[in-house]
Amino acid sequence: MQTWNQVYDPFGSPWLSTFAASLPVIALLGMIASGKVKVHIAAVLSLVIALLVAIVLFGMPTDLALRASAYGVALGLFPIGWIILNVIFLYRLTVEKGWFAILQQSVAGITTDRRIQLLLVAFAFGAFFEGAGGFGTPVAVTGAILIGLGFSPLAASGLSLIANTAPVAYGALGAPVAGLASVTGYDPYVLGAMIGRQLPFFSVIVPFWLIWVFAGFRGMIQVWPAIAVCGVSFAVAQFAISNYINPWIVDIGASLISMGALVLFLKVWSPATPWTSPALRGNDPSIGYMAERRPAALGAGVPGAEVPSFNAGTRTATSREIFMAWVPWIILSVIVAIWGTGWFKGIVNPIFTWKYEVPGLHNVIMKVPPVVATAHPEAAVFNFTYMSYTGTGVLFASIISGLLMRFSPWRLVTAYLETIWVLRYSIITIAAMLALGVLTRYAGVDATLGLAFAGTGILYPFFGTLLGWLGVALTGSDTASNVLFGGLQKITSEQLGLSGILMASANSSGGVMGKMIDAQSIVVASTATGYYGQESKILRFVFWHSIVLACLVGGLVMLQAYVYPFTAMVIHP
Repeated sequence: MQTWNQVYDPFGSPWLSTFAASLPVIALLGMIASGKVKVHIAAVLSLVIALLVAIVLFGMPTDLALRASAYGVALGLFPIGWIILNVIFLYRLTVEKGWFAILQQSVAGITTDRRIQLLLVAFAFGAFFEGAGGFGTPVAVTGAILIGLGFSPLAASGLSLIANTAPVAYGALGAPVAGLASVTGYDPYVLGAMIGRQLPFFSVIVPFWLIWVFAGFRGMIQVWPAIAVCGVSFAVAQFAISNYINPWIVDIGASLISMGALVLFLKVWSPATPWTSPALRGNDPSIGYMAERRPAALGAGVPGAEVPSFNAGTRTATSREIFMAWVPWIILSVIVAIWGTGWFKGIVNPIFTWKYEVPGLHNVIMKVPPVVATAHPEAAVFNFTYMSYTGTGVLFASIISGLLMRFSPWRLVTAYLETIWVLRYSIITIAAMLALGVLTRYAGVDATLGLAFAGTGILYPFFGTLLGWLGVALTGSDTASNVLFGGLQKITSEQLGLSGILMASANSSGGVMGKMIDAQSIVVASTATGYYGQESKILRFVFWHSIVLACLVGGLVMLQAYVYPFTAMVIHP
């Protein structure tokens, strides 16, 4: 079949071509932020706009554009949609049985202070799930737990997204680092070490930022010792593991150390004035929504969910009940950790894998200079590794937990079908978003945006970092952003006399701050918290935090590129 070369400047004007390439993103964010277009409709309309841009403006053959979009839909459903579906299934089972109410009581037993609960659940516990599974798992789990603890929907959604930043570069057992190594040719251990010399600064900053957003500056200062213990312990472990052990277990190790340090610290320290309000400081528009919709959102089609078998407001749970309430999440943690290991994948993937080369798309599109050093075809292979998907592990954990909770097999089946129905719009949104991201990749539209950043000269360390942010905002994945722009970062930095390892790592470090504004993460958060149809409020809540934090990462990379002693931290090829 005849190949097609990507075109990065169809108008002969970088400015005009860059504007054309940005139209789908502008349309998507504009529709979501307006609050007047439902998010699943906005995602589909943005995909249509991306198709028109790719075909009409960038000259992509129509059949290739449609095949790339269909390929993206498949990638949206597996593995991302598959994870979310099964995590929410488990959550709804625990709500129906009343075990989630007991879990809520047990967390409150550690501390009644909402600020400390955020540190434990959103930051530390979320980092564990990011390290073990990634791909939306931490936001789904922590958002559900926070809403069960009584946090308002906007607080649970937005704060889960802000907290899920610093761990992202090492998520899913180091998948972003592995992806970056695959396109740059650098040693993943070296890349992991360089990222570990950037992100620990923000592993300290983000917990402070998180509590500041929730409780205000005064509320943050009141618990600064606990925040410091949580953030510093995570940052030190993140640096040590990434630089002296390996990049695969960074998040899991750092999260466990952070949780342990914080729990131990709380045995000798407690805030003078406990903060018990679960609402965001100031005006929280989700309070009215919570009062009107939250019972239905939590139960949403689950018979008996409104009247759980345990009423946390009438008595104190026994030690055995508390242990059993945590069992589903312990099972989930263990299984997800096993599912993410290389040895498990090595056992099941050779047996349970369907490898499908997308006909008419695989190796048909050519990526050409200056995005790459030499022209090479873009592969399009859908590896349906259904047994090793994280979502499959979550499903097994859900079934095991459901049986332990004494659900009948028939009830598990009907509850699963109900979950699919509740998540139908979320699944459509995720599929459309991944279709848009994959289409822009194969059309070369993302490379056009990347080249615009690459033309910033001495300021490239700053804007190259923001390129990683843009990549995650577009694709919803730090791994995908690294695969998209890692090669471009290496080529451009070498042309400018910068360390390729520095800028490749900056792509990953900057990308983590884009995680909170990508559409699929916002949909995951709204789904997990029952904040349906309010995605525009979540986006507006986190948008400026994402930009400011990304700029701070860019500022650090500028210092590492040009200013001593930060330059001494840089690893050179």
